Amino acid sequence: MKIRVKIFLVVLPLIIVTLCLAETASYFQAVNGVTRLARELLGFKLTELEKYADNQWALLVENNYAGRPDMVEAAKKAVEIYARGIVTSEAEVIFALDGGGNTVMASSLLEIGDDERPALLSLVKAENQGLQNALIGGEKRVFQCFFFSPFQWYIIISERSDVFYQDANRIAFQTLVTLGIALTLTVILLVIFTARLTNPLGRIVKTMNGIIDSADLSARVEIEYQDETGRLAHTFNQMLEALDKAYGQIKRYAFDAVLAGKKEERIRQIFQKYVPKDVIERFFASPEKMLVGDNRSLSILFSDIRSFTTISEGMAPDDLVNSLNRYFSGQVEIIYRRRGIVDKYIGDAIMAFWGAPEKHDDDALQSVLSGLDMLDALGGFNENQRGLGKPEFHIGIGINFGEVTVGNIGSERKMDYTVIGDMVNLASRMEGLTKTYHAELLISESLYAELRKTRRAAPDTVPVSHNEGDAPASASPEAGGEAAKLRFRLLDTVAVKGKTRGVKIYTVKRSLSPAEARAWPVHNEGMELYYRRSFREAGEKFREVLGLLPGDFNAESLYRRCADYAVNPPPAGWDGVEVMKTK
Repeated sequence: MKIRVKIFLVVLPLIIVTLCLAETASYFQAVNGVTRLARELLGFKLTELEKYADNQWALLVENNYAGRPDMVEAAKKAVEIYARGIVTSEAEVIFALDGGGNTVMASSLLEIGDDERPALLSLVKAENQGLQNALIGGEKRVFQCFFFSPFQWYIIISERSDVFYQDANRIAFQTLVTLGIALTLTVILLVIFTARLTNPLGRIVKTMNGIIDSADLSARVEIEYQDETGRLAHTFNQMLEALDKAYGQIKRYAFDAVLAGKKEERIRQIFQKYVPKDVIERFFASPEKMLVGDNRSLSILFSDIRSFTTISEGMAPDDLVNSLNRYFSGQVEIIYRRRGIVDKYIGDAIMAFWGAPEKHDDDALQSVLSGLDMLDALGGFNENQRGLGKPEFHIGIGINFGEVTVGNIGSERKMDYTVIGDMVNLASRMEGLTKTYHAELLISESLYAELRKTRRAAPDTVPVSHNEGDAPASASPEAGGEAAKLRFRLLDTVAVKGKTRGVKIYTVKRSLSPAEARAWPVHNEGMELYYRRSFREAGEKFREVLGLLPGDFNAESLYRRCADYAVNPPPAGWDGVEVMKTK
């Protein structure tokens, strides 16, 4: 018998069983139908009860009895009686809550626990129209509700969950039984036919295992059938003859391969402490390419501990080293988690970049989120420092985006995978400007523009402009679902030391205090007026910011600058650039 015939005998029963199982799909449709009918019945009662309550109130209003408490109570009683009349099962309860969560009407006795009341009240006040679930009176119940404003009642029609879903559960159970029977039949058929199909193959495997255990390449597989399995056995016998001749060479090659693999693994483990893992992988893949530099656009981050010299002078060397190690461990872990590369430590400073050797669409965004995460982590680090009686660390972070040269740079004896270029220098100067502008984190104009460009490609994942308010940002690389909201504040246009062209600088946060949420948009409006040379109007905006954020350094500095420019305007061609002396 040909093997294709045997395969047909295996597949045919599977098709038959599959067709049988398709019938069970009707049960799931029945479950959906029963549940839908129960839900619609509950909704119908809710609608009728709401109509009845509206009619009762309309009668009071039409007869000018709405202001009489006794008549209002009579109407409430009528609603309660009607509610009892439409109850169709012992498990069904219609009740009403007032604004404080107290039960003011019920079709039957119902005691709502104190621990249940807040959650239930929160659900009904949300006024969701669909079916909801809650723990009521110690029982899981499904319910629908509406708010009747004349009585200030939250009227709820509820049914115990097990009663509401009992028909659906029964159908589901029957479907599972049917499915179990079908699976059992399928397994039996598979056992029968696969046994017939694989017995010859099993005997071939047994012979193979014997050869492996004994290393006797002179053994041969018995050819049982003149079909595909027979030809497989014949081919295997031919292969054994060739293997017998090459056995010695195969063992030597295998031994060499094992030694090479272990050596490569040791090299990887050693150099991963000094060189990013991605760089090592690329080197092993194509060593010749790693000697060539590459120009590409990256995000570069510099982070520095402020007043570190003062801190180090007040700590014992071992305490200082321990504190630095804990600080670097937390900060570097954040950078790697955000797919960044730690380029080097410069004393107490960290230099990192995103976009090489592997480029990702959200590298610019990940660099900003890393900066914010580093500031958040610093809070926990400082809390630990206070507990140990050690000085706190305060850092400044500058991030820039632009074209740099990236690659292995150095000599034959010592090379570093690093980045160089003007954009790197600007990122370092951005970090220095955090002291000047009393900001923990500053980003450059080019990085801000890259974030906006990314938003146009994927509007649900990246920030909007600084005047548009909150904007969702992308998740961390592996977290599947983190979302950050970034807010931007334009602080100035500066020309750092060695540069004549101005660069706009921004500070960024995930969330703002209520005062900041009002002040930052006003500040950004002031900056637009400032660049249009409307200095008096801009000054009013910055004074408004100072009213919301008393003592705010940047608003106060710009307010004074506007006051001066209003009296002594800058020359024609002024572009708002402030020349800084940051190293």
